[in-house]
Amino acid sequence: MQHLPDSVDATQDLLSQGRYVADRSLATVLFLSLRLGRPLFLEGEAGTGKTEIAKVLAETLNRDLVRLQCYEGLDVASAVYEWNYARQMVEIRLSEAVGDRDREQLASDIFAEPFLIERPILKALRPHPYTAGPPVLLIDELDRTDEPFEAFLLEVLSDYQVTIPELGTIKAPEPPIVIITSNRTREIHDALKRRCYYHWVAYPSAARELEILNVKAPTAAPELSRQVVGFVQKLRQMDLFKLPGVAETIDWADALTQLDRAVLSQEAVDDTLGVLLKYQDDIAKIEGSEARRILDEVKREMAEAAATSDS
Repeated sequence: MQHLPDSVDATQDLLSQGRYVADRSLATVLFLSLRLGRPLFLEGEAGTGKTEIAKVLAETLNRDLVRLQCYEGLDVASAVYEWNYARQMVEIRLSEAVGDRDREQLASDIFAEPFLIERPILKALRPHPYTAGPPVLLIDELDRTDEPFEAFLLEVLSDYQVTIPELGTIKAPEPPIVIITSNRTREIHDALKRRCYYHWVAYPSAARELEILNVKAPTAAPELSRQVVGFVQKLRQMDLFKLPGVAETIDWADALTQLDRAVLSQEAVDDTLGVLLKYQDDIAKIEGSEARRILDEVKREMAEAAATSDS
């Protein structure tokens, strides 16, 4: 059985087992969240690895991953539970045909557990006997929902319970590990943040991003990986509609490797920009002469760094 880590170093080792390269500050807040049973609120740009943390925790701790993907208009029926109306109607028709129950008994029977459809939040509050402990509940991209759903979530995170009028209150025997992510397309209410530990997941430094590539794209040539990281780091300093995240860096290195590229060239950059950038305006801004300029700058800086280390 995999127990919760007992130190920050053990937490960092746990993430490493799941091939996740974390800095010390993230490992620290995650350790405190796990140790003290508080939800962890991760905010940052898309593609910086927020969702991956929940997946890695579920894998390395041998827990079920229960994911609630948020979107505008998300309601209790989609997030918590709903009744299986089709099955209830069949039960009503069968009962009417046989005449074996009165109306009150029938109403009691069809609003029972067998007719309940569990959605992610209710599922996360239930016991999970075949794993090492309660599940990891991932509430992904909370900023996409509306404020009324945030208000409902406050109650869930306070007591780890939900109330179903027909069944009563269902409380988690042991609280799940809760990871909440936000891409900050809107501000999340302070009341919810106060119930969580908070961490801003920033774009990684060049050194850490290279370490991530070595773990996530190990077949990429070393020189290619260094050039890819240098190029992406330069892009993140530019005024683009959507800056590339770590996920795009990994995808780009994998794509270039599949094309048998051992080093970056302007042709390779122009041919594969659609893997790295997701908006045509950004691609048009970079391809051609701008790609050549950035690539030349990356190679010059790498040559200078190599010369310095040799001297």
